[in-house]
Amino acid sequence: MNSTVFYKTPLGAGSQTIPIAQTASTETSKDLVPNTDQDAFFFRSLEKQGIFLNEQQIQAVRHFQGPLLTLAGAGTGKTSVLVCRTGYLLAVRNIDPRNILLLTFSKKAAEEMRERIAHLPGMNKQITSTIQARTFHSFFLQIIRKYGVTQDILSETRFQHIILKQILREMGLHDEYQPETLLSLLSSYKMQMIDIYSLPETTEKEKELKSIFTFYEKWKKENYKIDFDDVLQIAYQMLHQKPALLAALQNRFLYVMVDEFQDTNMLQYELVKMIAEPHRNLMIVGDDDQTIYSFNGARNEFILNFDKLYPDAKTITLDINYRSAKSIVGLGNEVIRHNKQRKKKTLKATQQSETKPQYIRPKNTDDEAKIITTYILDQVKQGKRKFSDFAILHRTESNRRAIIEQFIFDNVPFVDYGSEQSFYDHWLVKPLIDHFRLSLNSRDFNAMEGILPTLYMNRERSMEFILHQEKIQKKKWPMIHLTSFPNIREFQKEKVVERLKQIKSLTSMKPFDAIQLMRNEFYDKYLEAHILTYHKEMMREMLDELESSAKRFTSIEEFVSFIAAVAEKRNAINYSQHENDDRVFLMTIHKSKGLEFPVVFIIGASEGNMPHSSIFDADKMNDVFTAHSVKDKIIAAMEEERRLAYVAITRAKEELIISSPAYHRGKKTEVSRFILSAFPEPTKSSAEPKQKHSSFICSETESVYAWICTSDTCNAWQRILTFEESELPSKECPLCKAPMEKGSKELGVS
Repeated sequence: MNSTVFYKTPLGAGSQTIPIAQTASTETSKDLVPNTDQDAFFFRSLEKQGIFLNEQQIQAVRHFQGPLLTLAGAGTGKTSVLVCRTGYLLAVRNIDPRNILLLTFSKKAAEEMRERIAHLPGMNKQITSTIQARTFHSFFLQIIRKYGVTQDILSETRFQHIILKQILREMGLHDEYQPETLLSLLSSYKMQMIDIYSLPETTEKEKELKSIFTFYEKWKKENYKIDFDDVLQIAYQMLHQKPALLAALQNRFLYVMVDEFQDTNMLQYELVKMIAEPHRNLMIVGDDDQTIYSFNGARNEFILNFDKLYPDAKTITLDINYRSAKSIVGLGNEVIRHNKQRKKKTLKATQQSETKPQYIRPKNTDDEAKIITTYILDQVKQGKRKFSDFAILHRTESNRRAIIEQFIFDNVPFVDYGSEQSFYDHWLVKPLIDHFRLSLNSRDFNAMEGILPTLYMNRERSMEFILHQEKIQKKKWPMIHLTSFPNIREFQKEKVVERLKQIKSLTSMKPFDAIQLMRNEFYDKYLEAHILTYHKEMMREMLDELESSAKRFTSIEEFVSFIAAVAEKRNAINYSQHENDDRVFLMTIHKSKGLEFPVVFIIGASEGNMPHSSIFDADKMNDVFTAHSVKDKIIAAMEEERRLAYVAITRAKEELIISSPAYHRGKKTEVSRFILSAFPEPTKSSAEPKQKHSSFICSETESVYAWICTSDTCNAWQRILTFEESELPSKECPLCKAPMEKGSKELGVS
């Protein structure tokens, strides 16, 4: 491993005390369910299969009638509870398997539950095949198909993007919007049961969006297509319009269970409530602390207000974590407890590992990538770990850039669960790179085409004109043909000439300076006019990360060559990706929910990234955060950001390493407040005498990195003032000449 120090507490921690979760009771069904109980046979048969339930799990499994809220903290065995309760209803309560409906969110989760139920004592696949354990979309698609809905499903997102691109092109807006952004927004409206035909039209942007959505819906209708959001909408309308159908579903599904309830949106919740209405045997399993999909319509308040909708609901809290080391559980507890809008719960731990979370403070994202890559390679080389033991979790897409590049050039095998697209090919970044490419090759027509929208010129018609003119008379800089483009205005001619002059000047500039010039002169202004308000912060973040990358290079040619090398190596990796299963996992925190890994790196745990700076645009996000005041929306957004940090922490089983770069988007930044909140400054009694060697000798302290003498007889220490100094492998004590080691000291702040 390199000389980088992995610290036991984060820089700036108010306390050096490491949070440790309480150890859980070891009592299980073997101790808690005596043989004299009528249902003892069921628990004995589970135990023979190695399934030992704790007290809260037993209570949830035994629950028979009425609504039940099962709060399942991270790693507390919620799937086991759902599976075993299903088995209990069948084996002990003699419920007909056809009367059970189990809804979840992924096909994989549904298949896993069916498989596990089939292996329970006395069960088989024939019995379990009659249980409806399905995803929301699969279940309701089956229903609407039976009642005459025969339209084809637009199941591929890629195809939806193509359709939207065609619509945008026909409307002359193809350079104005991104299909993925539009689909996400449209889905959010539908899942919140907002009629797109009643959307406001007070601004030009609102009128355009409404027109795009209307055209998309019209295209689907004319081409006999529906998408997955339509499946739920049609089902909801059908259950309202066909009372006999609703009654049939209510009479059949006497026991309804919903997994991952914190991920439900309003439309899904309404459908579930309708089916469970008469018998009210509704069991929901979820964790309000893991509600992180507000952009998909998930609502924290559905769990928080469950007992208001069902006043007789029983609440059972699963609070024993079987996944993570007790120090990881403890850190998660200390982070999430600062949220106000939550069901209070403190998880206990069963894993007795003494390994503690570690913290690093790299200079920037490139330095972060080097440290992490070196650590992983060192662990694998020593035989301590496999590549597949590691997961790198990041908050945003731009966070991936440096780690992917480092992995590529150090030949670390990895699987990227984000976009297959290179950072430099992202639609926000590519036009600037195209300017660089054109500066190096004036006849790069692909780059030329990428630049045209930034001149507010139609891409297709402009390129067609340039290529036509080139056949008549070739130019060294073919883009100059645009000055004779039919109906071009005088100011547009001036812009073309001015832009060409700028492009020619780029070759003598450093890449970082060139990007800043283009952003200041035209690019940021161009994007501001073309991006939805709540994506503008993402825009700025992507371009700031491009600047960070460019800082490493002294010439445009060097930077463009590097980008080409990254693309070439990445394509080779993508081609052979399936050939090797031993790979590091790289994904967003959102994608990691429900997963677990032996070793987790959380990267970018710095202010501005965690919490993300976009929360201050929460007042514009009425489709996501429904609180009334701007302040309330920002608070709601902040609490969701903290839940994201909690989800990331609780993915780790054995080791957790949190990285907080000192520079984020080119500016000095602090360690994430979420991480620091787990290390609050100890409270002190005013009557307590100040001791000479106390770490806390005044009302405020600051934790600093320092060289500390290892000699028992010497108290010397020196503050580490520069990043370069922190990278030194060792240092000699100036007083006693003994070796000094890196650590931290608490300094009083006057």
